[in-house]
Amino acid sequence: MARSGLLKSDVKKARDSLVAQRINPSVDAVRVALGNTGSKTTIHKYLKELEEDGTGSVGTRVSLSEALQDLVARLAAQLQSEADTRIDEIRTLGGEKERQHAATIAELQATIIALKNQVSRLEADSFHERTTKTALQESLQQETVARHTAEQQVNDLKERLAENESHRQSLEEKHQHAREALEHYRQSVKEQRDQDQRRHEQQVQQLQAEMRRLQQSIIVKQDEVTRLNQEAARLVGELNHAQKQVYDQQLQQHQLAQKIESLQAIEQHYKVLELHVSEKNAHAEALREQLALATSKADHLNDRNREMELALAAMQAKLDAQQGFTNELRAYLDARESPANSSP
Repeated sequence: MARSGLLKSDVKKARDSLVAQRINPSVDAVRVALGNTGSKTTIHKYLKELEEDGTGSVGTRVSLSEALQDLVARLAAQLQSEADTRIDEIRTLGGEKERQHAATIAELQATIIALKNQVSRLEADSFHERTTKTALQESLQQETVARHTAEQQVNDLKERLAENESHRQSLEEKHQHAREALEHYRQSVKEQRDQDQRRHEQQVQQLQAEMRRLQQSIIVKQDEVTRLNQEAARLVGELNHAQKQVYDQQLQQHQLAQKIESLQAIEQHYKVLELHVSEKNAHAEALREQLALATSKADHLNDRNREMELALAAMQAKLDAQQGFTNELRAYLDARESPANSSP
């Protein structure tokens, strides 16, 4: 960078001082004499103006080596200026790309964080769904056990109902037999009375004795009828009790059927929840794939950033090599010039 306020007179004084010391007033030598300040382009411009104005030392002739050295100095200054400009452009471009890459990486990192948060939420939802599913499975298992128990109870009740029905039929058969026996007895009594009436005129004495015997027999038969009526009443009571048990068993069967319907509704809800859990798992898997893609993209941008840094380092190494070559060439020219300046 040029020193602020560098004047042509300052360059002239430094140049004259170097000439008085029998040192070639090159751009670098003048800059060193000025305290390593000032732009080489500005110093070269002032030196050229001084040569054109004829303000240099009287009797000093520019030799071929000085012209060559001046040309090399100007070329080196121009090369340095172009290299500085190119480096500035590369650094500016690299800085812009680094900012873009940093912004892109920050955006991708924010996206990754958002995706991770979403995956965490989905995993929490999935855990909740799995917990609910486990609870429903346990409830379903309990309800299944209860349903099996109820079905076993229904089967037991059906067996008892069949037994009661068989017992009822047996009682009805006994009642029917009793009625048939009573009817048979009544029919036999009627027939006996008819026979007695036909023989009434012929066997009065026998009829009276027979009537006494029959009266005794009727008393016995009436006792049997009374006993049969009591047995029939008992059988009717048992039949009513059996019918009440059948009604109670039918009511229990209806309640069990309602409970089985509620179990079927729970099974349907369990299937819906299982489908919902499968959809959540598929969504979580898709988000994991997006996260992997974003991570791969971030790695690719980091690789490109490292490639740019390597290219910049290679350019800097190339410029350093050119600067070293220039310094070696200048040293070589200075070495050739020194014997010429020291000769009388």
